[in-house]
Amino acid sequence: MTRLRVLSGDRRNLVTNVVARVFALVALGVSTIIIARVSGPSGVGVFALLRVLPGLLGVLVSGGLPTGVPFFFAQPGRPRLRATVIVMMLIAGVAGSLLWAVGAGVVQEVFFSNLSRGLVVLAGCTVFTQLVVATAKGTSQGRGDLPGANQVIVLEELMFLPAYGVLWLAGLEGTLLLVLALLAADVATSAVAWSRLARRGYFFQVGLPSAELAREVWWYGTRGEIGAVLSLLNLRLDFVLLDVFAGTAVVGTYAVASKFAELVRLLPVAITYVLYPRFSRETNARATADTRRLIPSATGLSCLCAVVLALAAPLVLPLLYGAQFDAAVGLAQILLIGLSVEGAAGVISAYLYGVGRPGLNSVAMGSGVVLTVVLDLLLVPRWGATGAAIASTVAYLVTTASLLVVFRVLTARRKPEPISWRVS
Repeated sequence: MTRLRVLSGDRRNLVTNVVARVFALVALGVSTIIIARVSGPSGVGVFALLRVLPGLLGVLVSGGLPTGVPFFFAQPGRPRLRATVIVMMLIAGVAGSLLWAVGAGVVQEVFFSNLSRGLVVLAGCTVFTQLVVATAKGTSQGRGDLPGANQVIVLEELMFLPAYGVLWLAGLEGTLLLVLALLAADVATSAVAWSRLARRGYFFQVGLPSAELAREVWWYGTRGEIGAVLSLLNLRLDFVLLDVFAGTAVVGTYAVASKFAELVRLLPVAITYVLYPRFSRETNARATADTRRLIPSATGLSCLCAVVLALAAPLVLPLLYGAQFDAAVGLAQILLIGLSVEGAAGVISAYLYGVGRPGLNSVAMGSGVVLTVVLDLLLVPRWGATGAAIASTVAYLVTTASLLVVFRVLTARRKPEPISWRVS
């Protein structure tokens, strides 16, 4: 724990970010429980997929805009950045939703066979709304407004509950209720987030967008988003393959296990979130020294959390979700083995993003995805959800090992350089 003192003034930000993520997970857990009770594992599976696929498409079309904006906003001297980000967000959001609509038939056939074509097209509107929310969150993070970013983290999960309740009282039900509630929650969260940015001067003398700056943001974001997408694939590719091989009911059970196991990622994700902008402002030498000191403590804490969660799973999961989710207990315990070392991954990812080397983070993430694909194809058809859990656990461990290797090679071969040399 003493090594965490390198966080100094960021310790408060770290704590508040963890608290925000806990609140968000509680809200998501309550939403999942309600859907599980109303629609069963199949409804949970649809909910899980709708929260992953549209958002993934949005960040891909935008060139990783939410991932890249914190790096640029953390550095002064870019007066046209604010307008450039707005234009990039709007263009990418509209293009992503249209792309989803054009491919709605394929999306329906592969992922949502129990949804109508019109409902699948409607769900594509969340490509736009999720990108608007994610961009506001990244902008607040980069501009040093971590309380604002934390607010978005909570609201993007919490707003679903009142939206779902109001629409249910209005007489809606089934998957239409689910899709409209997701849209309404995004709209409400966006309104709050962008209003806060406006009050803090975001739109004051905003200037004109810059094509050159847009290319720079796009290039950095794309390199970083490759890693973010690969990380998401590590976490969610098993959802997709399970849906193909076993159906949405199995996906629902696996989603419950996965979300419970991912509680161990609260601290590592918060460390990445807080340190990424800070490392962007610091010299490489300082960032490297802080990273080396943080890795052992962060890893130890994530291992401890994994053990606690593994022991709690047999009591908590059946109590919250009912007997039909008993199979989630063993799945969660398997996943926790791989997630136990996430502390190291969180610290190193912050370092690589902060010193302007997001592509190296993507390389490390790629090793895990390759294993995920291979092992999922080998294990899921035969062992279903258990095979998916084993594949993901192996992929998590290999990804963290790859990040450690990348960090060691990078810091051994290269002398510290000013951050400004690494932007391009």
